[in-house]
Amino acid sequence: MLENYLPILVFIIFGLLFGMVFLAVGFLLAPSKPDAEKLSPYECGFEAFEDSRMKFDVRYYLVAILFIIFDLEIAFLFPWAIVLDDIGMFGILAMALFIGLLLIGFLYEWKKGALEWE
Repeated sequence: MLENYLPILVFIIFGLLFGMVFLAVGFLLAPSKPDAEKLSPYECGFEAFEDSRMKFDVRYYLVAILFIIFDLEIAFLFPWAIVLDDIGMFGILAMALFIGLLLIGFLYEWKKGALEWE
């Protein structure tokens, strides 16, 4: 039984070895010319002017939820459409429930004004 996992173990070992070799070559051959500009903190082209623990506007989270809604919908609709003949009415009802839950999330986003840009 364990001999079936030998190719996976060999693949992991070779992957780790190649990764370490390439990192070592990069560190050994890369030029190192540090200066004050390269070592300075970089944040959007200017120095940070506020605390990093400030409160964010809820729109950032709403946009993230909106992305998840649309991304999941598309990611699950394609495989579902391919096997639609095989899954029958149960698959159609399960996908209708899934789309309904996504619709509830979309309506929440709409109600909170995440679709309105200023």
